[in-house]
Amino acid sequence: MATASCPSLDAQPPPPQTLSSPPPSILSQDDLKKIAAFKAVDFVESGMVVGLGTGSTARHAVDRIGQLLRQGKLRDIVGIPTSRVTHEQALSLGIPLSDLDSHPVVDLAIDGADEVDPSLNLVKGRGGSLLREKMVEGACKKFVVIVDESKLVDYVGGSRLAMPVEVIKFCWKYTAERLRSLFDYAGCRAKLRMSRDVGKEEEPFVTDNGNYVVDLYFERDIGDLWVASDAILRLAGVVEHGMFLGMASTVIVAGELGVRLINRKLGQR
Repeated sequence: MATASCPSLDAQPPPPQTLSSPPPSILSQDDLKKIAAFKAVDFVESGMVVGLGTGSTARHAVDRIGQLLRQGKLRDIVGIPTSRVTHEQALSLGIPLSDLDSHPVVDLAIDGADEVDPSLNLVKGRGGSLLREKMVEGACKKFVVIVDESKLVDYVGGSRLAMPVEVIKFCWKYTAERLRSLFDYAGCRAKLRMSRDVGKEEEPFVTDNGNYVVDLYFERDIGDLWVASDAILRLAGVVEHGMFLGMASTVIVAGELGVRLINRKLGQR
């Protein structure tokens, strides 16, 4: 009579079946910019006059506004573009446009930033549109800034990247040297911004306003930003600088863990 064989006491049970889960998605910097930009557009309401920023982050916000207009979810929006590039983008999306002469008060402006310090002071203008950006964003009731986490710094200039200053072409070297000497204590270097078109030699970058840009690079903290701002603007030959002080109402920061909003405190400077 056959007997059933018993399993060996040494035999190990089969391992439990596991379901493989896909690896977590890694968001690119552009994905983070898009998330922040879409969140910023939540502040836009029908009937508003909206300042349309310039740059890779702001481009997503302008695209989103155009999309919502086409879907009928926004109506009667008037856009005030901060550069020729944004003007052309907005026109292609069917966003009605105007300017500060016709609309001297802007309800809301949305733009990116190159740096954001803990007091929500900004560095902007590495794309070269700082003057028009400052005019439009200085006229708005609420200025929403959209960034990814890489733009957060301990102090203005902390990224060791450019803090731009728009200057007139006349004797720009003289102006650049005066700018450098202002911040010699911070290890400042001043460099004329150059641009190169495909097939052409490198030549000075020219803003939408026909000026040059001198980029300042700091090795150390420049100290009181309001004092620094006044010193720069007192120099003949300077048109405007890229420090946006006390202007941001809300900063939307997109990171791998999500989106967070930082609001300016009442009276914060």
